[in-house]
Amino acid sequence: MPLQAPALQSLALKGKTVLIRVDFNVPRDSAGGISDDTRIRAALPTLRAVQEAGGKVVCLMHLGRPKGQVVEDLRVSVIGERLSELLAAPVTSLAESTGDSVREVIAAAAPDSVLLLENVRFHAGETKGDGDLSKEYAKLGDLFVNDAFGASHRAHSSVSGIAEYLPSAAGLLLNKEVKAFGKVLNDPARPFVAILGGAKVSDKLTVIENLIDKVDVLLVGGGMAYTFLAAQGHSVGNSLVETEQIDLCKAALAKAEAKGVRLVLPLDHVTADRFAADAQTAVCDVDIPDGVMALDIGPKSQALYAAEVEAAKTVVWNGPMGVFEMEAFRAGTAAVGHALGRCSGYTVVGGGDSVAAIGLLGLEASVDHISTGGGASLELLEGKKLPGIAALGQVS
Repeated sequence: MPLQAPALQSLALKGKTVLIRVDFNVPRDSAGGISDDTRIRAALPTLRAVQEAGGKVVCLMHLGRPKGQVVEDLRVSVIGERLSELLAAPVTSLAESTGDSVREVIAAAAPDSVLLLENVRFHAGETKGDGDLSKEYAKLGDLFVNDAFGASHRAHSSVSGIAEYLPSAAGLLLNKEVKAFGKVLNDPARPFVAILGGAKVSDKLTVIENLIDKVDVLLVGGGMAYTFLAAQGHSVGNSLVETEQIDLCKAALAKAEAKGVRLVLPLDHVTADRFAADAQTAVCDVDIPDGVMALDIGPKSQALYAAEVEAAKTVVWNGPMGVFEMEAFRAGTAAVGHALGRCSGYTVVGGGDSVAAIGLLGLEASVDHISTGGGASLELLEGKKLPGIAALGQVS
């Protein structure tokens, strides 16, 4: 079934109170200030569109993992202050997210107001998808908009639950994500190349299984590559290997071969005598000697992977090729990133580490779509339905 969601434009917003689930779960510094406001900025077009259409904006969000308790350090007022600065307009931050007092404040607010409700995860029922809590949220507004792609893989009360009680649609950010992944997963231009990296193959095996049915080439790097190489009988030294996943890797390799998909593994490696930025490094061929660990793909692999990416018409990238946080083991990820920037096809990057690498390399403008949701994008690549998207448009 094609990935799709009802658009914001399908809702009659004028004169309505619009509940908008946003993803403002931003990183903060040791003093509690916001260290990166990217997620807040990403939601601004939706908030402005609702205001311009005559709707009153009421934002619901979570911050951190308070586990159903009120945690003073996880109150949302600091987010409200930053949102106010970005919108250049007042934002009213409330000390609760449900109840009569909240309804009264919302009702009394001017038609073009922006209100930010308290951290929804202060309610124990939020992460359990409690239906009564969803009903309480729904009482606060007339319409529901989900713009929190980063939370849409969660069947939480404020993510998927409210849509059971109010007319709903996707915000502009969520719709952009849906269109990007729909283009990749439903109707990719070919050749379609997927690049998967990261530490653990167990985190990505379901993705690999699903993508083998869709791609022409699958490039595997990062720590997960060494379990695949071990499955092929190669020596991997002290590299990260999940021995309990070896049989599943063998099955994936067999499936790829049967489907005519090229599952490409590193030909060479950058090795280290220990996991450290100042480790003694060397380059070795496909078999890794005892006493060292591979922490990046080697020069031959970098050239091969870059050539595959540049020749592609559709590329999706999730996971770095090595320990890119350390400069000595960044070249593989950089080679793939720069090749992605040169690729003339449609390019999508998802997953926190890959997005961070694109930022580190200064390649944001060279990629067609950079996803705002790591877990959500991974679950789409696994072929799963996201509850926060599937629930939209059920109530007319």
